[in-house]
Amino acid sequence: MESVLIYSLFGLVAVVTLAGHLRRTRRRERAALEAAHRSGIAPPGPRAQHPHIDISRCIGCAACVDACPEGMVLGMIGGKAAIVAAEKCIGHGLCAEACPVGAIEIVMAHPTLAADLPDLTPEHETSIPGIFIVGELGGLALIKNAVNQGRDCVDTIAARLRRAGMGRDEAVADVCIVGAGPGGISASLRAVERGLRYITFEQDQVGGTVAKYPRQKLVMTSPVEFPIAGRFRKLEISKEELLHFWGRTVKQAGLRVNAGETVLNVEPETGGVFTVTTSRGRYSARAIILALGRRGSPRKLGVPGEELPKVMYGLIDAEAYQDCRILVVGGGDSAVEAAMGLAHQPGNRVTLSYRGEQLTRIKARNAQRIQAVTGAGRLQIVFGSNLREVRDRAVLLETEDGPRELPNDYVFIFAGGVPPTTLLEKIGVRIGPHDLTEEVVQEARLAAAGA
Repeated sequence: MESVLIYSLFGLVAVVTLAGHLRRTRRRERAALEAAHRSGIAPPGPRAQHPHIDISRCIGCAACVDACPEGMVLGMIGGKAAIVAAEKCIGHGLCAEACPVGAIEIVMAHPTLAADLPDLTPEHETSIPGIFIVGELGGLALIKNAVNQGRDCVDTIAARLRRAGMGRDEAVADVCIVGAGPGGISASLRAVERGLRYITFEQDQVGGTVAKYPRQKLVMTSPVEFPIAGRFRKLEISKEELLHFWGRTVKQAGLRVNAGETVLNVEPETGGVFTVTTSRGRYSARAIILALGRRGSPRKLGVPGEELPKVMYGLIDAEAYQDCRILVVGGGDSAVEAAMGLAHQPGNRVTLSYRGEQLTRIKARNAQRIQAVTGAGRLQIVFGSNLREVRDRAVLLETEDGPRELPNDYVFIFAGGVPPTTLLEKIGVRIGPHDLTEEVVQEARLAAAGA
């Protein structure tokens, strides 16, 4: 009886803590949206220096928002930093200094959000006809955008095949879908609806990046139309609910996904057909939809427990991790920047594990900042250590002083790998700088209207 009471109390504390975190996150984003709405989202703004945000690098830690002494110049919208009241900016640059990943640059031009992205047509087609890109690899990391784009791309492909009057070749798929996250699942379900021959690859597990989000993370806040399942009207949904919904829909549709199979190359052949080379074989398809996300193919350590859902290979939204015990593995800029971003969040206890004796491969800027973070006691570095095992509630490090067990909730591994842009460049997709301001403006207006 006493043990039941103890577990009940622990459960109550966890629920109360989670509810508080969700309320704070919603309140913070609502305030940012209201500020953006009042200022017209993208007002004329300052003519002097001010922030220029690289949204593809932003990890959503909100350090820039907290650093700004002017109040609400920047805000968090959709898990990313955005300029919500540009007219208040006086250009002192503290936001750029506070950003742990260097995603903010102080510039003199109009306030913008920029990233190096593939060139896409309004139909989300790349510079190579027949190859499409959907989801965060094409711009903003919004689930509803990925779902809509995946569905629309399949409609475009189906219409082209119908106009061309191509015969059905059992050896050639109508569409090859790379990735089974929001965009890939949506595209695959639409292919089933349209009666297309499809093949879907996912290098990890169905759900993509969403499957790696923290437990109970709020992942969608606006209605969206899912193929086969129809309109999903719930405005707030956790990771678990969305994955359950997808699982039910995938089973209902009889969807087939080649999980654990990585696409290595895509080559155009004669007759409008592409050859797709994967880690397991070669396939042919008339059209390609890349729903890769931005994580790419990370290098894994091969240690016991690495397959647990608490293990990740990239940080997308640092603010989602609060009051957590976190291990970051690696000694490069990505690992150091992630560790500093996580250490900035309330209640986190962050440990950086690096096999070397000192951080010699990082930028001077990061070297200065990590000294300040460790000096403030927000981050601990264990040099000369290697991750040996991941357990449900702990990790085991091999250190110079022997094995060391640390209580743990999440593990982030930065051991290198192949980014998705490498595959795009290999295929020949044209990539260049893009201004994302208008996309952010539109999303913020829609969100503010429904807030």
